[in-house]
Amino acid sequence: MTTNRLSDILVNEYGVDREAIDEAQRLRIEQNSTFSDVLLKKKLISEHHLLNVFAKLYDIPFAKNLPVEGMDTQFARKVPIQFLKKYTMVPILTGEPFPGMEDLFSGEGKDTRTIIAIHDPSIFQPVDDLVNILGIDDFELVLASRDAIYSLINLAYDSSRDTAQQLVADMEENGGDIISEIEETADLLDDTSDAPIIKLVNHVISQSVKIGASDIHIEPEQYSFKIRYRVDGILYDMLTPPKWMQASLVSRIKVMAKMNIAEKRLPQDGRFEVKIGDQNIDIRVSTIPITHGERVVLRLLNKSGSLFKLYELGMVPEKLDLIDSLIHSSHGIILVTGPTGSGKTTTLYAILSSINSPDINIITIEDPVEYQLKGVNQIQVNPKIDLTFARGLRSIVRQDPDVILIGEMRDLETAEIGVQSALTGHLVFSTLHTNDSASAITRLVDLGIEPFLISSSVLAVVAQRLVRVLCSECKEPYIPEKESLARLGLEPGDVKNTVFYRARSCDKCFQSGYRGRVGIYEILVLNEKLQAMVLKTYDSHQLKREAVASGMTTLHQDGIRKVLQGVTTIEEVLRVTQT
Repeated sequence: MTTNRLSDILVNEYGVDREAIDEAQRLRIEQNSTFSDVLLKKKLISEHHLLNVFAKLYDIPFAKNLPVEGMDTQFARKVPIQFLKKYTMVPILTGEPFPGMEDLFSGEGKDTRTIIAIHDPSIFQPVDDLVNILGIDDFELVLASRDAIYSLINLAYDSSRDTAQQLVADMEENGGDIISEIEETADLLDDTSDAPIIKLVNHVISQSVKIGASDIHIEPEQYSFKIRYRVDGILYDMLTPPKWMQASLVSRIKVMAKMNIAEKRLPQDGRFEVKIGDQNIDIRVSTIPITHGERVVLRLLNKSGSLFKLYELGMVPEKLDLIDSLIHSSHGIILVTGPTGSGKTTTLYAILSSINSPDINIITIEDPVEYQLKGVNQIQVNPKIDLTFARGLRSIVRQDPDVILIGEMRDLETAEIGVQSALTGHLVFSTLHTNDSASAITRLVDLGIEPFLISSSVLAVVAQRLVRVLCSECKEPYIPEKESLARLGLEPGDVKNTVFYRARSCDKCFQSGYRGRVGIYEILVLNEKLQAMVLKTYDSHQLKREAVASGMTTLHQDGIRKVLQGVTTIEEVLRVTQT
């Protein structure tokens, strides 16, 4: 009856085609779904309008915002999160009337202490089940959007979880029982298990994702072991559990990564994927045997994160214009250099995204493929089957590419194919591990590339570092000491009207004083003078002096600019530029 009334309202008030309604009804039965889900998937009506219609049909108020302050999350210990997400509903329990929501209720319901937010009022049984589980007598229903309900569910279950420290403390009290429990359950890969070591591993990973860590380090010591996170390039201590937990925790991670848990004398590599909320995390695991046990590093890659645009990387407008002109060249090599973790891959992906279009063929060979780029053909290096950079490249050049990305020029063969590709009309991007832009030329010569080939093929070298960005909530102005300014090459008279900032700490930045990172860059363009110079000498110091004389801004100078803009600190620039 209600479904027919809903169909009539959709046709009469929202102009939905009757045939589309009939098709939605058919799909509802065929897919064993709800009518509202089918309507939203087929975009026959917006979620906001649908909830307004439900409010009229069922006489249930539509809450555009759900209360968060003072919310009691005790229900998270009684109700499985999967149950609430499956039926898209959440109980909101509080000891006070809901601020700003009093107008949703009338009469006795106005002072109720419990509401249940639902998305589809046609599902009655799950609501009854929830009420029975929680033992609720007095409650009110409200309608809410799917996103609002999911956000509240995630918030409740995240805040109700035991802290890592609490989990460790509980485990210390029941050490003997826990070891036997782990041995029985670890091989089942059962993430919903109550085995404490499994809960601890899950919690460590979920917390690292929450604070934006890129790596988790598990480091054995003689009488204990340490768990540390790397956030914005800096390692922070998280936990120091007792030594007896070490072997079980490492074994759990090795099981998840499909590694040999019996082999503890040789290094191993593995990987696994986890889903945390709406985020897909790819985790690469590396173990090495050291004196006091196995050292484990987990590299976290958030596949749900959006790719950066070129203008979001931190380049000043003139450098952005220069890069834009270089990457639209018809042929040549553009190298991005810097140490591990300096953002080279992020920069290259931003470049590929900006030039990607249907009329050009882009092929990459990478180790690993970190993000899937739509419209780009990406090859994963696999040494186990002899798919190396060099072998993959030889195949790529026969695939008629316009643009080639080589993850890294590691050896002479790879570098030679890259150079030949550039000389035969392809635009080639790659990375090198060097300290500055001029050193990339020296590195290519060291690999065995002839200077005249470098001069003919290399268009530019981009050197980069990442500096941490000051937390906008807690950074504070100060007057730096004369010695600090001198290390930047500045005099107090040069910066009379400049406001300098330093890091403090607050909850927003996890007491670090910094939130996020931004790039500093130097771009060496091989103009005619530098090309001629490469034929005579490949001394990096001479090349750099000539590039600076031609107008190149060094990493150090770009860092100083970020300090003067209040983006970062003097200490950060000195740390990454090693001046």
